[in-house]
Amino acid sequence: MTRGVRRRVPLWLGTAALAAGLVACDGGTDRATESTSAADSAAPRHPNIVWVLTDDLSSDLVRYMPHVKEMRKNGLSFSQYTVTDSLCCPSRSSLFTGKFPHNTGVFTNTPPDGGFQTFHKKGNESKTFATALQDRGYRTAMMGKYLNGYEPDMTVDGKKNYVPPGWDEWDVAGNGYQEYDYTLNHNGSTVDHGHDPEDYLTDVVSGEGQDFIEKSVKDQKPFMLDISTFAPHGPATPAPQDKGKFSHLDLPKPPAFGTTPSDAPQWLKDKEDFTPRQVKKITRTYRKRVRAVQAVDRMIGDLREKLEKEGVDDDTVFAFASDNGFHMGQYKLMPGKQTAFDTDVNVPLVVTGPGVRKGATTGAVASNIDICPTFTELGGGTPDPQADGRSLVPVLRGGTPKDWPRTALVEHHGPDRAAGDPDKPRKGSGNPPSYEALRTAHSTYVQYRNGSHEYYDRDKDPDMLHNVYAQLSSETKSRLASRLRKMRDCEGSKECGAAAGTG
Repeated sequence: MTRGVRRRVPLWLGTAALAAGLVACDGGTDRATESTSAADSAAPRHPNIVWVLTDDLSSDLVRYMPHVKEMRKNGLSFSQYTVTDSLCCPSRSSLFTGKFPHNTGVFTNTPPDGGFQTFHKKGNESKTFATALQDRGYRTAMMGKYLNGYEPDMTVDGKKNYVPPGWDEWDVAGNGYQEYDYTLNHNGSTVDHGHDPEDYLTDVVSGEGQDFIEKSVKDQKPFMLDISTFAPHGPATPAPQDKGKFSHLDLPKPPAFGTTPSDAPQWLKDKEDFTPRQVKKITRTYRKRVRAVQAVDRMIGDLREKLEKEGVDDDTVFAFASDNGFHMGQYKLMPGKQTAFDTDVNVPLVVTGPGVRKGATTGAVASNIDICPTFTELGGGTPDPQADGRSLVPVLRGGTPKDWPRTALVEHHGPDRAAGDPDKPRKGSGNPPSYEALRTAHSTYVQYRNGSHEYYDRDKDPDMLHNVYAQLSSETKSRLASRLRKMRDCEGSKECGAAAGTG
């Protein structure tokens, strides 16, 4: 890559890191010097941030996303990234605020214990990474999908076509799952989109995102761009150019496909074997999901190309993730989510940018509650101690600190029977009752409100096919229950970090 912009070590990495010298993205080494060049003085104090969040994207789809695979080569991948619930609204609420569902008050997609209305009523919108970065002088943009229950033309607190605080640019749809025939709230004005090829939603927000980058650079402002796609959430509508692709793609059948764990909880017991017709249906759904992520991957490539064209790619942290995972036939379940299995709660997180380790994978336990503190610190702010998560910046630039939390918490309210919920489980897809789960790098412990338990030693049983809770000692059971209770009740990074265990 040749361009008239010199690579720079960003100041957010700190003077100690500068003095030691850091490996830049091209493999070279920048070292601090006493003199400051004109290029260095023009550098932004803190990096720009581009955040691409997908909807229901499971790890098995990344193999069909060449730009994400390229990000993995040029950045840091988190193998133990866990979401606080495998459900859209509670997961996204944790992302925005850095708080567990028990502190956001958002456990589902609909009131009274979830949805946009609950998120807003609880005052969460006043303390997000958007408000934190805006306070630091960033231009902020939100595009695509916000929270379940938000509608572009809704009136909130007397404000029609409501735009939440913290956002300078707002291009958000309500029901955009079809990718066509939706309404977009564009900075407080509603714009209707139809069914023409140029109305395809993922492409629309991709173009808006590129325009936002260009304008921000022109205005010489650091920026934070959040593009949250509806893809590959069902119906997983592909872009026009992707129709018919992957029509003969084989359905992956990992060891958990078509089988249930030993000593499975009651809601999962006695599942019948799939019929040939059901396998065909799962296969069709898988192919649709692969088609749907093609536009997302192209968008990532176009955004990165735009950053390079504007000369700011070396000054931009670019992150990719999903709000939750998705099972496709594992554990005898039709396509769906909301379980505590890794298919649903362990999703990709890939980060590239200045000072971020290149081509590496970390096993540090991370969660979506860590995103808000991370973006806040990247922007030069101090993460809110009332947030439950911790900034991932030390992991991005060096390694796992000795006092890093070892446990992630998952909180789920169920079964989901809400009318009109786009995530309401379909027949046979799994609809577990309320549970909390502890997920470490090595094991998963699940405690259901009805008294059932699961424990999977993922080192020995990576496919989570053997529930060995009954074989645990009384001491181990008591320790697990105690840790879960502390995490379920914790508030703030200090208390939640202590509850999660360190070392």
